[in-house]
Amino acid sequence: MKAARRLIIDTDPGQDDAVALLAALASPEELDILAITSVAGNVPLELTTKNCLALVELARRPEVPVYRGSIRPMVKKLVTAEYVHGPTGLDGSGLDDPELQAADGHAVDRMIDILMGAGDGEITVCTLGPLTNVGMAIAREPRVVPKIGELVMMGGGFFEGGNTTPAAEFNMFVDPHAAHIVFSSGVPIVMMPLDVTHKAFTDADRLRQFADLGTRAGASVAGMLDFYDRYDMEKFGAQGAPLHDPTVIAYLLAQELFSGKHVHVAIETSSPLTEGMTVVDWWGVTGMEPNALVMREIDADGFFDLLVERIGRL
Repeated sequence: MKAARRLIIDTDPGQDDAVALLAALASPEELDILAITSVAGNVPLELTTKNCLALVELARRPEVPVYRGSIRPMVKKLVTAEYVHGPTGLDGSGLDDPELQAADGHAVDRMIDILMGAGDGEITVCTLGPLTNVGMAIAREPRVVPKIGELVMMGGGFFEGGNTTPAAEFNMFVDPHAAHIVFSSGVPIVMMPLDVTHKAFTDADRLRQFADLGTRAGASVAGMLDFYDRYDMEKFGAQGAPLHDPTVIAYLLAQELFSGKHVHVAIETSSPLTEGMTVVDWWGVTGMEPNALVMREIDADGFFDLLVERIGRL
């Protein structure tokens, strides 16, 4: 039997982050979650930390530690997204305040400790929010870079443009300076951009599959996504919303659902017009060495089938 992949999940829940976390927590045979690290993003840090703890409780995985991370981006003021996720970040979930407490220590310190205690390439880092914690860890201790076998992230966009500004996706816009550090570091990156997530929309039938699980987790996911969908349904004029962050966990569980291309990606940090843009050299016109596997296609039906199956285990 193949050993479970050892990973750190860095996140800012957010309803779509919540689905990703629950799918990961439901997959202990494949994913050995060493730590969940919270970061400010969709909502402020105290709420993202609380939401991580509530989701660990919902999954009945209290042994998985949650560490409180960076309260703001490296350079910019924090931008949040309550207009999408509601004031709690998990509106619609029906979850109570968690009894679990965050583990002692700062997320960046713990991330460095875990990576420095591992062999080269042994740890996968999954990022579902702004890259602040990872950027801070690399800046403080560059020796962590070879320890990361793969950094699988949701963020950016190219053919689809941005969802926060015309040029920038939310996670990249919140902390472009951290993203620049990560993409310049040499860490092997798998990038799930809007170009993929905008091909994996929820709809009434897909939400019903979660509700029909007849479990607390299924009902919570259905409630969260029903709330979350309303913003993007109005924005896109569609019957559902793109489900962004679970693509990261789906990739770890079923890489065959995705296809993409190794290309060079640069992050704009200074232009007022395009700050946070992921400049993807899809056609290789710069001649720069590829630094990311950028996904562009997804089997949406297979993706949702996988999520329903995993959430159904909880």
